Amino acid sequence: QVQLVESGGDLVQPGGSLRLSCAASISIFNINSITWYRQAPGKQREWVAVITRGGSTNYVDSVKGRFTISRDNAKNTVYLQMNSLKPEDTAVYSCKALLRGDDYWGQGTQVTVSS
Repeated sequence: QVQLVESGGDLVQPGGSLRLSCAASISIFNINSITWYRQAPGKQREWVAVITRGGSTNYVDSVKGRFTISRDNAKNTVYLQMNSLKPEDTAVYSCKALLRGDDYWGQGTQVTVSS
Protein backbone atom coordinates (compact mmCIF):
# COMPACT_ATOMS: atom_id res chain seq x y z
CA GLN A 1 0.00 0.00 0.00
CA VAL A 2 0.93 3.64 -0.35
CA GLN A 3 -0.45 6.82 1.19
CA LEU A 4 -0.37 10.03 -0.81
CA VAL A 5 -0.60 13.57 0.54
CA GLU A 6 -1.08 16.52 -1.81
CA SER A 7 -0.27 20.09 -0.93
CA GLY A 8 0.36 23.43 -2.56
CA GLY A 9 -3.11 24.41 -3.70
CA ASP A 10 -4.06 28.06 -3.33
CA LEU A 11 -5.89 31.02 -4.81
CA VAL A 12 -3.84 32.58 -7.59
CA GLN A 13 -4.44 35.25 -10.20
CA PRO A 14 -4.61 34.40 -13.90
CA GLY A 15 -1.12 34.17 -15.32
CA GLY A 16 0.31 33.13 -11.98
CA SER A 17 2.12 29.98 -10.94
CA LEU A 18 1.77 27.26 -8.34
CA ARG A 19 3.68 24.12 -7.50
CA LEU A 20 1.72 21.16 -6.21
CA SER A 21 3.34 18.34 -4.27
CA CYS A 22 2.34 14.70 -3.95
CA ALA A 23 4.26 13.03 -1.13
CA ALA A 24 4.29 9.24 -1.04
CA SER A 25 4.68 7.06 2.03
CA ILE A 26 6.99 4.65 0.21
CA SER A 27 9.87 4.97 -2.19
CA ILE A 28 8.55 6.19 -5.51
CA PHE A 29 10.99 3.80 -7.18
CA ASN A 30 8.48 1.10 -6.27
CA ILE A 31 5.54 2.90 -7.87
CA ASN A 32 4.76 2.16 -11.51
CA SER A 33 3.42 5.63 -12.22
CA ILE A 34 2.02 8.70 -10.53
CA THR A 35 -0.68 10.70 -12.26
CA TRP A 36 -2.14 14.10 -11.49
CA TYR A 37 -5.86 14.45 -12.04
CA ARG A 38 -8.20 17.37 -11.60
CA GLN A 39 -11.91 17.80 -11.19
CA ALA A 40 -13.66 21.10 -11.70
CA PRO A 41 -17.13 21.77 -10.27
CA GLY A 42 -19.79 20.08 -12.36
CA LYS A 43 -17.23 18.36 -14.59
CA GLN A 44 -15.78 14.89 -14.84
CA ARG A 45 -12.35 14.19 -13.45
CA GLU A 46 -9.63 14.39 -16.08
CA TRP A 47 -6.03 13.31 -16.04
CA VAL A 48 -3.53 16.11 -16.31
CA ALA A 49 -0.02 14.68 -16.27
CA VAL A 50 1.75 11.41 -15.59
CA ILE A 51 5.27 10.35 -14.75
CA THR A 52 6.38 6.73 -14.91
CA ARG A 53 8.94 4.88 -12.85
CA GLY A 54 11.25 5.15 -15.81
CA GLY A 55 10.85 8.91 -15.88
CA SER A 56 8.66 9.23 -18.96
CA THR A 57 6.11 12.03 -18.83
CA ASN A 58 2.95 12.92 -20.66
CA TYR A 59 0.41 15.72 -20.49
CA VAL A 60 -3.13 16.47 -21.53
CA ASP A 61 -3.09 18.86 -24.47
CA SER A 62 -4.66 21.72 -22.53
CA VAL A 63 -1.66 22.01 -20.18
CA LYS A 64 1.23 21.22 -22.52
CA GLY A 65 3.83 23.95 -22.39
CA ARG A 66 2.42 25.32 -19.13
CA PHE A 67 2.62 22.44 -16.63
CA THR A 68 5.62 20.29 -15.77
CA ILE A 69 5.57 17.06 -13.77
CA SER A 70 8.76 16.06 -12.00
CA ARG A 71 9.94 14.02 -9.05
CA ASP A 72 12.40 14.14 -6.19
CA ASN A 73 13.36 10.56 -5.45
CA ALA A 74 15.07 11.43 -2.19
CA LYS A 75 11.88 13.04 -0.88
CA ASN A 76 9.50 10.45 -2.42
CA THR A 77 7.60 13.37 -3.89
CA VAL A 78 6.17 14.17 -7.29
CA TYR A 79 5.58 17.79 -8.24
CA LEU A 80 3.30 19.56 -10.67
CA GLN A 81 4.66 22.97 -11.62
CA MET A 82 1.84 25.02 -13.07
CA ASN A 83 2.63 28.23 -14.93
CA SER A 84 0.49 30.68 -16.90
CA LEU A 85 -2.55 29.56 -14.97
CA LYS A 86 -6.00 30.21 -16.41
CA PRO A 87 -9.41 30.37 -14.75
CA GLU A 88 -10.27 27.08 -16.44
CA ASP A 89 -7.48 25.41 -14.45
CA THR A 90 -9.58 25.87 -11.33
CA ALA A 91 -10.21 22.43 -9.83
CA VAL A 92 -9.39 20.01 -7.07
CA TYR A 93 -6.10 18.39 -8.02
CA SER A 94 -5.39 14.86 -6.86
CA CYS A 95 -2.55 12.46 -7.40
CA LYS A 96 -2.90 8.74 -8.02
CA ALA A 97 -0.28 6.06 -7.67
CA LEU A 98 -0.35 2.82 -9.61
CA LEU A 99 1.28 0.13 -7.50
CA ARG A 100 1.19 -3.57 -8.36
CA GLY A 101 -2.03 -3.14 -10.32
CA ASP A 102 -3.87 -1.14 -7.67
CA ASP A 103 -4.69 2.58 -7.61
CA TYR A 104 -4.11 4.74 -4.55
CA TRP A 105 -5.41 8.28 -4.27
CA GLY A 106 -4.58 11.28 -2.20
CA GLN A 107 -7.18 13.58 -0.68
CA GLY A 108 -6.75 16.41 -3.18
CA THR A 109 -5.79 20.06 -3.02
CA GLN A 110 -7.85 23.02 -4.26
CA VAL A 111 -6.49 25.30 -6.95
CA THR A 112 -8.48 28.43 -7.70
CA VAL A 113 -7.47 30.78 -10.48
CA SER A 114 -9.32 34.05 -10.21
CA SER A 115 -8.76 37.78 -10.20
